[in-house]
Amino acid sequence: MPAADPIELLLAGRYPDPATGELLAAEARAVVVADDLDGDEVELVAALGLGPRLVVIADRDTDAAMGARVTRALGSRYAVQPLVLDREPHADAATVARLVAAADPRADAVVAVGAGTLNDLAKLVAHARGVPQVVFATAPSMNGYTSVSASVLDGGVKRSVRTATPRGVFFDLGVLAAAPARLIRAGLGDSVCRATAQVDWLLAHLVRDRPYREAPFALLAADEEALLAEPAALVAGDAAALRHLVRTLVLSGFGMTICGGSYPASQGEHLLAHYVAMMGDADRPRTLHGEEIGVCTVAMAALQARLLDADAPPRLRASRLTRADVLAHFGAAAGATCWDEVAPKLLDDAGAEAVNARLVAGWTTIRARLAAVALGPDRLRGVLAAAGAPTEAAALGWSPALFAAARRHAREIRDRYTCLDVAADAGLAW
Repeated sequence: MPAADPIELLLAGRYPDPATGELLAAEARAVVVADDLDGDEVELVAALGLGPRLVVIADRDTDAAMGARVTRALGSRYAVQPLVLDREPHADAATVARLVAAADPRADAVVAVGAGTLNDLAKLVAHARGVPQVVFATAPSMNGYTSVSASVLDGGVKRSVRTATPRGVFFDLGVLAAAPARLIRAGLGDSVCRATAQVDWLLAHLVRDRPYREAPFALLAADEEALLAEPAALVAGDAAALRHLVRTLVLSGFGMTICGGSYPASQGEHLLAHYVAMMGDADRPRTLHGEEIGVCTVAMAALQARLLDADAPPRLRASRLTRADVLAHFGAAAGATCWDEVAPKLLDDAGAEAVNARLVAGWTTIRARLAAVALGPDRLRGVLAAAGAPTEAAALGWSPALFAAARRHAREIRDRYTCLDVAADAGLAW
């Protein structure tokens, strides 16, 4: 890892790719993590060179936490249109459409005040209007602040939409420390999935020649190590631990942006969570994205450990999944979308034999490389439990039947090749 701060190097366009030496740059112009930003809002936004009209998007809770303060401060220099949503808004196509219609068509930028959902909504509104976005974070609950994409539920399917990295991302640690502990734990959950995502992505590279990069993982390695060393400190008000969490989330987002997609931070564990979001009962308890990812990461790590602990590689067969199977499970509309995603990665007889040959010939090396970047389920469970975060599906109110269906069918909703696909094609029940 470079001696200098990787965030500063990325912003300056001088972070060396560990594989090629190419100098990497972030699309964002400013990332500020400070103990207190009260009174600095106008100066931070003005430095970005935005036009005079701003739309500020918050919900009732984030408006109370920081939004009203940001709106008031920016109003001293800009023409500000505040759009305050009800509590717990959804990042879905209908909400995006309402916000796009409500936003001043002359706006020069969109300012989000909030966390995951608000950031995604603001990204999508800014993208629809062709203007930049800025975000003032209210909780360290997810890694999407600096990513290039936004998640949206559209037609019953959770999709990742390529938008743009926010022009400026600002973290007031005083505001973040005052966030509900559950949101801080969610940020930890969204951080620990680095391990399972890296194993899945590297596996797809080694056995199916999918592109892969080390840079996103090198970026956050030092902060992740410090974060996982003292997870309990996060909810004990430790400023250093909170800073490591924020930096890990920021660098994870930049890693996704560098790769042009969420590959380094969203693989099998996210497919499991997205499946539950799509197919779970509407009356199940409301859970946070990071809580879901933490639980699914532990489950995914258990599957990966089962595969890696075996002396012999799994033996794959041609996929038996059909379009009719997918439509029958997901319904006609969502099923058609899912089939378009899953079909390209399904193995035929020749494909299965090619993967099996590669696994047999290189299993010792493949296994060692995957194990080197993995964190076992016991370690991950211990980290989450130390911070008081959920580690089991039952703690989220997910029934055993729902989570079993997720383990079986989640691979069908995206084109990413993960250990979920290996388990399915090897006939492995888990």
